[in-house]
Amino acid sequence: MDATSGAAETEGTAGWPGLTGLRVLDLSRLLPGGFATLLLADLGADVIKIESPDRGDYGRLVDPDTFAALNRNKRSVVLDLREPEGRDTLLRLVERSDAVVESHRPGVLEKMGLGYARLRAANRQVVLCSISGFGQTGPYATRPGHDLNFLALSGFFAVPHREAGAVDRVGVRVADTAGAMYAALSTAVAVFAARVTGEGQHLDVSLHEAAAAWAAPLALSRHGRAGPGGNPLVTGDNDVFVLACGRRLTLATFEDKFWIAFRRRFAAEFPALADDAYDRRADRTRAKEKVRAALADVFARHDLTWWSAALSDLDVPWAPVYESADEFLADGHVAARGLVGTVPGPPGGGPQTQVRFPVLFGAGLESLRGAAPAHGEHTAEVLAEIDAADRRREEPQ
Repeated sequence: MDATSGAAETEGTAGWPGLTGLRVLDLSRLLPGGFATLLLADLGADVIKIESPDRGDYGRLVDPDTFAALNRNKRSVVLDLREPEGRDTLLRLVERSDAVVESHRPGVLEKMGLGYARLRAANRQVVLCSISGFGQTGPYATRPGHDLNFLALSGFFAVPHREAGAVDRVGVRVADTAGAMYAALSTAVAVFAARVTGEGQHLDVSLHEAAAAWAAPLALSRHGRAGPGGNPLVTGDNDVFVLACGRRLTLATFEDKFWIAFRRRFAAEFPALADDAYDRRADRTRAKEKVRAALADVFARHDLTWWSAALSDLDVPWAPVYESADEFLADGHVAARGLVGTVPGPPGGGPQTQVRFPVLFGAGLESLRGAAPAHGEHTAEVLAEIDAADRRREEPQ
């Protein structure tokens, strides 16, 4: 790649290379592609977000705060890919890029004249990462869908969490983010391979398959077995319990040592915990309904303040359930780890609170560097860069 951008050389990795020098063209929209390229951008890649003239990524309008969190450290270029000029400019960028990430339905890029074969003709080493709901082939390939649909078909809901009751949905978009992580990792690996072999490749990332890969270790182990009854991972002492105040608390005394410590600490006050019949994991699992019922009764006797004080010096796995972002932000561990910081907000707005890249590199990494770009903010800058690169290439050596 002919990396000529000042942005591509940003000191975002505290002196070590990270992904500096890797250029990614982001043709995606909304969460999966945005999160995949965010990971690459945080690690130093020059991510250029290609947006349409008509207001660009509609994530800007649907949820500006989420858009801002998914698109920090990127540049925005407006190109009309419906027009020959826009497509030609994109191909000029492809010549100088390592990867293209897109999230259209299968076949859309081909119809635009920008399928993998055309991109490869412009740059033999380019990696095309296509993120779709169900992959580029198969009976569901052209089927529309969103995160909840992918989870429904993935086995996610086949992983039981307690003895009775159906598994319900979660708010986090699990399939979208799982697929995005596979996309980012696979893109980085494929770019490395292309630099060694001189050959790029087309990556087919299915959000449905990503969710299935996350669910499979727990879902497939129950294949052929009806219900959660015999599942050793469904236990009565690894659950969420409601307290007297209505708040919730989690207990996860999976190992015997934790159960025994918990039971002995509160046996005097709660007679149900005086019985040592369930001090072994197998016994607690067999009696999971009885154990859970006893714990539910125990926890319902006091409020969160009481339980927090009583459990604070006891070495067992427990935690209050945070029901709001404010509680998460007020957590002392979150502050001590520097997990949350700020990036500049949009013009006229204040700084925005975001979570940093969730890995602490020994060599350092400042991932909260720049705000999400305004629509088309870097169009002139990026086009000037490729013009300058063309002139240099045409100069006699």
